[in-house]
Amino acid sequence: MKPKSLIGDSAAMRDVELEIECAARCDAKVLITGESGVGKEVVAHLIHQRSDRSHRPLVTINCAGVPETLLESELFGHVRGSFTDAHRDKTGYLEQAHGGTIFMDEIGEMSLRMQALLLRFMENGEIQPVGSGRAQSVLNVRVIAATNRDLTARIAEKTFREDLYYRLNVIHVAIPPLRERRDDVRPLWEHLLRTLCDLHRVPQPRISESAIAKLVAYDWPGNVRELRNVVERVVLRARSGEISLSDLPREVTGHFASVVSAPKAAQRPVADVLLERMTVHGESFWSVVYEPFVSRDLTREDLRTIITRGLEHTKGNYKLLIMLFNLPPGDYKRVLNFLRKYDCHMPFQPFRSVPAQPGSGAWVERKTAVV
Repeated sequence: MKPKSLIGDSAAMRDVELEIECAARCDAKVLITGESGVGKEVVAHLIHQRSDRSHRPLVTINCAGVPETLLESELFGHVRGSFTDAHRDKTGYLEQAHGGTIFMDEIGEMSLRMQALLLRFMENGEIQPVGSGRAQSVLNVRVIAATNRDLTARIAEKTFREDLYYRLNVIHVAIPPLRERRDDVRPLWEHLLRTLCDLHRVPQPRISESAIAKLVAYDWPGNVRELRNVVERVVLRARSGEISLSDLPREVTGHFASVVSAPKAAQRPVADVLLERMTVHGESFWSVVYEPFVSRDLTREDLRTIITRGLEHTKGNYKLLIMLFNLPPGDYKRVLNFLRKYDCHMPFQPFRSVPAQPGSGAWVERKTAVV
């Protein structure tokens, strides 16, 4: 269950609460913006729950998590025989949300073609299932969209439609990152601690003032989602009735925290940081890349960049890429299936003639020496 109110005492969250109340009183389209993990989906749920549509469905789709080839079918449905494996008619998410709300997360990752189809629906409410020769339904669906991207920058780059932006941006809810509302760390910690202790059926430990001070001082690059993961890790590993500094993970207390907590302008590209964690520090692709991707901390663009960089170092050799990413040879097919599922399987041919990148020889040599 999503919470019926926001957790947090900061002025920034009070402003968000006011925007939620405003959005809940009407049927206007809503655009929710903020970094990954700040709670955009929670805000969408609250708007729906407090609106007159609360008794009708709330349907959620992650636009970055559905391959481009399937997204149209997922949204608009399809008719039997419209493509391979279309063995029966399928009702799309928009039709499932009729009378209610659709929450479209990661709207900034949608292709220009899909943006045009969505804009048409938003203008007249009509849907045309894939394979159908004409529009079949006129729907009453409220659209709430969210993104961690700067859509105005994407408009300038010609990768996001300006007319769609203005259609979506009727009510704008901007959620600040956790580092800009440190007053919320303690109440969020207490709420998550109660929730996760109940979930795992363990006694609720206390937390020392020095530990909570360290939590408040940390910049939380993964925002509330990262805080939840830290709380769960601490709860599952607690050995006494009190959480001290030594019980907090090294990302929060150690050297790694000083790297990720640097001002945004000084941070290295996320692909470089994650590649270093795999190729230098020996961490696994499944924990460093896969888990953040499926929990929406990494976008499809980030994943493609990481795979591209890896293939540049292995000259297009996917089997060497598996080794580079600290995986056993038996994971080869699993990785390829994962990349194909999300349209991130890059053709190997262009990398065969790419020269090795400067400064990369040491770890490439280390990884390939055992071949």
